Amino acid sequence: MRRIEWSQRTCLLVIASVAMSLLYRAQAQQPAPSAGTQTEISHIENGLLPSVIIKGQPVAGMLLTDRMRYYHVPGISIAYFDHGKIQWTKAYGVADVQTGRLVTPETLFQAGSISKPIAALGALSLVRSGKLKLDENVNDELRLWHVPENEFTTNQKVTLRRLLSHSAGVGVHGFSGYEVGQPLPTVVQILDGLKPAASPPVRVEAVPGSVYSYSGGGMMIVQLLMMEKTGKSFPAVMRSQVLGPIGMTHSTYEQPLPSNLVSSAALGYGSHGSPLPGGFHVIPEMAAGGLWSTPSDLARAAIEMQKEYAGTSDRILTQALAKDMLTRQKDNWGLGFEVEKPGATPRFDHFGVNTGFVSVLEAYRDQGQGVVIMTNGQQGEKLITELLRAIAHEYAWPDFQPAEHTLIKLDPALLEGLQGTYDQADKDGQDKLTVTIRDGKPYMSGSYSVGSTYHFGFSEPFELLPETRDQYFTLQTGAASFRFERTSEGRVDRCIVISGTNQRDAKKL
Repeated sequence: MRRIEWSQRTCLLVIASVAMSLLYRAQAQQPAPSAGTQTEISHIENGLLPSVIIKGQPVAGMLLTDRMRYYHVPGISIAYFDHGKIQWTKAYGVADVQTGRLVTPETLFQAGSISKPIAALGALSLVRSGKLKLDENVNDELRLWHVPENEFTTNQKVTLRRLLSHSAGVGVHGFSGYEVGQPLPTVVQILDGLKPAASPPVRVEAVPGSVYSYSGGGMMIVQLLMMEKTGKSFPAVMRSQVLGPIGMTHSTYEQPLPSNLVSSAALGYGSHGSPLPGGFHVIPEMAAGGLWSTPSDLARAAIEMQKEYAGTSDRILTQALAKDMLTRQKDNWGLGFEVEKPGATPRFDHFGVNTGFVSVLEAYRDQGQGVVIMTNGQQGEKLITELLRAIAHEYAWPDFQPAEHTLIKLDPALLEGLQGTYDQADKDGQDKLTVTIRDGKPYMSGSYSVGSTYHFGFSEPFELLPETRDQYFTLQTGAASFRFERTSEGRVDRCIVISGTNQRDAKKL
């Protein structure tokens, strides 16, 4: 028995060794790109960029393959498009570490929450045909299940427009799916939080229309609505309304993934590269996160949106509906897609995160450019952001550029007042920052939050780099910076954590 176990172990090690030798080999099963395009690709894959650069100092681009290893992301697939055409696709690494099966542009990935805007396209196509209404109470349309009324719905109702723009006041942010072989809940069981559903019930938690609150639960109401109004399964509705007309031939909402497609799918991996049991989770919350797709197929959907907004195509929506979809409804959300902030270049996008998979779709509404990136590693978001900066640099995009800071020299005597602990009191004492001085340099440790959803914690102190006496940045915390404020007597009494348009106040204890 021990000999057999040793033999099996040796076999697995050999397989793993072969897989790792292939792990970061780039693949692209397509006609060879032009010399100019190949140069662009080379610049990108050899020029991943950090979130922060120092003015006047050279920036060393990072290798995509190195960063894949660093973040334990086995495979990645990319499709870049411009003015109605996919200009190039490229795939790197493996879909299955154990067998060494390579990622190709046709490899299926879980799209995560990118499922939502594609599902929104389907819902709006039913609005176009008169089967659904954007601004009516969904309870007037639903049959098997109804949104439970409560104090929040007395005067305002849940509507399709509000569900698609995450402003219906509906709870349940997202879903984690189920391991292969586990019992799967029905849509109604998911909505009511009944076993075998592993998520809480979907209920109205704020006055509909009053606030933006991202809700995967709301998309489950949309899923049920679409199924009831068409009399079809959700995958069938989406195939007839969206996937088929656009030509998304490598995409499906079927859950579990049909057995004939498993060999074409990437397997998911955890933050440290560990494989998921069964290869991936099953996502019965299809509209919220159940789409399997490829970057090329998602690029086709983005291109169709660009064309429909411009009025040069109407395969799915009228131009009026397309403009509604990409127009800000609440905060920075259209109908399904996130849209640009006021004053920025018009853009629509969505990130997708499922267990073991991270993806992004970014598209400029009027310029025609965009990219879809899909990965099968839990730390894929960090890799994607570095890759987006390289793409933005190569194609001169106005977004995703590294934050540039000016570094100055300070007299160490000016730093003493920074020392101490700073508490974000509105976080109930959970987030505290401590500044210490070491070898004449300030270091910060602890944790902090910015905005309502972004939390950062660091076990090792990071150096604060001065731009002025009271303004500092770091190379470890992304685009966040730290401004120390003083009393009229000159004593430092607080630290303002700044990230983009978000600021959080931490008072010195």
